[in-house]
Amino acid sequence: MSAIVFIVDDDKSVRRSLSLLLGAYDYSVETYSSAEEYLEREVHDGTGCLILDINMEGKSGMVLQDELIKFGQHLPIIFITANGNVHLSVETIRKGAINFLEKPFKEEELLSSVSEAIQLSQKFKEEEGKSRIAKNLIDTLTPREIEVLKYLVTGMLNKQTAGELNISEHTVQLHKLSISKKLGVKSIPEMITISRNAGIIP
Repeated sequence: MSAIVFIVDDDKSVRRSLSLLLGAYDYSVETYSSAEEYLEREVHDGTGCLILDINMEGKSGMVLQDELIKFGQHLPIIFITANGNVHLSVETIRKGAINFLEKPFKEEELLSSVSEAIQLSQKFKEEEGKSRIAKNLIDTLTPREIEVLKYLVTGMLNKQTAGELNISEHTVQLHKLSISKKLGVKSIPEMITISRNAGIIP
């Protein structure tokens, strides 16, 4: 699925000019006249970004940003505005926006921001994929195996892990073999990578 640039702005001329500009650079573009109209669209599960006007009729761009965060949607946002201020730009970027551009902005500035946003979106999608795979692997372990794994990835020896869990060293070794088989790994560093991607260690 190719990346989509979503333009949400209540100014028809802005939507049209941005759509033509981005289309000329082979971007797939969808335009919406309001935050409400955009929210009616089914959730985009692919990569892309949002070009979002701060001040619109109905819900503002910042309200839409808050709602998307609440819904767990992570498309990078580029804010555009005709009357920005430092407080607004700081607030939107603090919440994860890529850039805050004041109209009229240079084409190169927008294109650079869109390129950066889509790269970030692709990176997030890759991380999300790794996380999902890792969580599925961890789900194959028993609760006791997960306990053992959490000690092993800290660098503890089998003997130390056995002491912490009040089980025999031989039992730890059996759990370790089972964990390795289920996760499809042969080393502790590989276990660490999967555990980190699954979010069970920082």
